[in-house]
Amino acid sequence: MNPVEALLFAVIQGISELFPVSSLGHGILIPDWLHWSLNRSNPDFLPFMVMLHLGTALALLLFFYRDWLQLIAGFIRAKGGSSNPEARLMWRLLAGTIPAGLLGLLLEKQLRVLFGSATAVLVFLSINGLLLLWGERLGQRRAHKSLDELSITGAIKIGSGQALALLPGISRSGVTLLSGLAHGLDHASAARFSFLLATPIILAAGILEIPKLAHAGHAQPWGLLLACGAVAGLCAYASTWFLMRYFKKTEIESLRPFGWYCLLLGLGGLVYRLV
Repeated sequence: MNPVEALLFAVIQGISELFPVSSLGHGILIPDWLHWSLNRSNPDFLPFMVMLHLGTALALLLFFYRDWLQLIAGFIRAKGGSSNPEARLMWRLLAGTIPAGLLGLLLEKQLRVLFGSATAVLVFLSINGLLLLWGERLGQRRAHKSLDELSITGAIKIGSGQALALLPGISRSGVTLLSGLAHGLDHASAARFSFLLATPIILAAGILEIPKLAHAGHAQPWGLLLACGAVAGLCAYASTWFLMRYFKKTEIESLRPFGWYCLLLGLGGLVYRLV
């Protein structure tokens, strides 16, 4: 594994995992376009992605650690009930996480055949752009409400939408942001719920793969893997810091730049492949 390419890939992963532009799509397109030596079928790639996911999840935990402490404390005070806002939000996060995880396990193998196709990525990236542009207009027409007003059913629908991120080019954060806007949340609340919801999903994606590392029959470049995980985590933390402030200050048309970026990149890439 080329160290420079691995570190650059970690930067891409850390940024695009949380920006609504699809980390999976960029992780396929950029190495393909730049003719990198990264090979997704190589045994080295599994521990590499595990470290990137763990780095991103730890960055989210660090950024929102006060939120998680308050949520856990409120949940304990409520004794499993919903007598305070923290406990109610915790139940909504649980409701959104469980179906997303189950759908991911059921659909991942069926959709994996698309992962290596740059053409499929470009098509789905274009669709992701159109969804962001449409969702921006949708969010402007809905009455804004707080996270405490989000229903359990709404949380399940938002969480289930994360399964669409298995399609290379569809963004997990983008889907949850759009779903949050569709259920009446403002941009900042939708972003907060999206990032809180992503934390256990991304963390589980890394943890579930850890046992497979013990069966890897070759030496691992642990120094490089740890460095890449740290780089991905730093980039994810910086991305979260930026996006939380961006969505709070730019309430109107905040998704439009990401939508146009995905649409132009997807359509431009398709045109380039055809000519």
